[in-house]
Amino acid sequence: MKLKSLLIANAVLLGSLAVQAHAADDAQLIKKGEYLSRLGDCMACHSVAGKPDYAGGLAIESNLGTIYSTNITPDKEHGIGNYTEQQFSDAVRKGVLPDGSRLYPAMPYPDYAKISDEDMHALYVYFMQGVKPSAEQPPETKLSFPFSQRWGMRFWNWAFTSDKPFQPIGGASEEVNRGAYIVESLGHCGSCHTPRGFGMNEKALDSSDAQFLAGGSLNNWDVPSLRGLPRWSEQEIVDYLQTGRNDKAAVGGEMKSVIEHSSSHMTDADLKAIAAYLKFLGGNPPLQAYNVQAQQATEAKLTAGKNLSEGERLYLDNCGACHFVTGKGAPGVFPELDQATIVNAKDPTGLIHTILAGAQQPSTEKTASTLLMPGFANRLSDEEVAQLATFIRQGWSNNAPAVTKDQVTEVRKTLKHE
Repeated sequence: MKLKSLLIANAVLLGSLAVQAHAADDAQLIKKGEYLSRLGDCMACHSVAGKPDYAGGLAIESNLGTIYSTNITPDKEHGIGNYTEQQFSDAVRKGVLPDGSRLYPAMPYPDYAKISDEDMHALYVYFMQGVKPSAEQPPETKLSFPFSQRWGMRFWNWAFTSDKPFQPIGGASEEVNRGAYIVESLGHCGSCHTPRGFGMNEKALDSSDAQFLAGGSLNNWDVPSLRGLPRWSEQEIVDYLQTGRNDKAAVGGEMKSVIEHSSSHMTDADLKAIAAYLKFLGGNPPLQAYNVQAQQATEAKLTAGKNLSEGERLYLDNCGACHFVTGKGAPGVFPELDQATIVNAKDPTGLIHTILAGAQQPSTEKTASTLLMPGFANRLSDEEVAQLATFIRQGWSNNAPAVTKDQVTEVRKTLKHE
């Protein structure tokens, strides 16, 4: 009798220990999945201010129309609470929902296809156990014909996606390959920084193709190449991703959301791995040769304040206090204008938008302060903005085409919808 009682007690104890071990394993998986969701920037697209996290409803503007993100909380009616792990994986990596319908590639499943099985499992556990269910019902995406026919995505996927898993780069260091995995899969950096083809597809999905991360266009903003980043050191890449600023630049446009919700939450080791990978890629020449004489000539003329053009006068009145007559700004505070990517972009939309609407750097763990550049839409006319932008694009050692009044007018129209 005593032996039987002892055996029962031992069985109960072992069962209790097994339950505790399982709970501890799940807790670790939830923690890992939460971090991976940050790497994948899920929060930015599937959350809206004032609504529960991951409840969807974000309006994503595309060339096809407005696409609304879905509820990915574990709510069984409005979210993904009924998804099996395989169904979750198919949605994330293949863009296929449990009922067989297809997602639009605003969901970057062509890149997420490279997420490992191990990481996919952790993500599933996190979204099912670590996210609070929400009954929010996001607006339904309704694109015009023929884009409303989601079945057509089957052929798009056949032509433009790949189910090939992540391939480590032969001969590269472990750090570089860790960076490659993040950038090519969860980070989905190529969805913005790789040029698009005729079918709005990414022309390359990994570093085996020189077009990968070679730059592109997003909502008329020029998106810079990330291959080699010749003007930035590895530490400057880390600083930018971690805080939204470094000694040369400050974040703007869509990248602000990426830093706020994703890269500022990454570990130092992963940020350094990303930087090492981007520098490893190379293949992108410097923006242009630095012209010392031109830089000095602009600085001298602005300092003297005589015989100024309209653009130069507007610069001194509106921009000089922060960006200075040198065009160099203040390291880590006000970005450089001399040789800046946004300034020298082929399409000046980004620069015009920044002048009109201003910009604000995000508050992050490493840099809590938010620095605000005011917008000048109410202060400057379209002609004045054109003159100012033209001077900035052609002052110092910059050498970009002039900006027209009509270009400013078109950008100003978009401000009403933001």
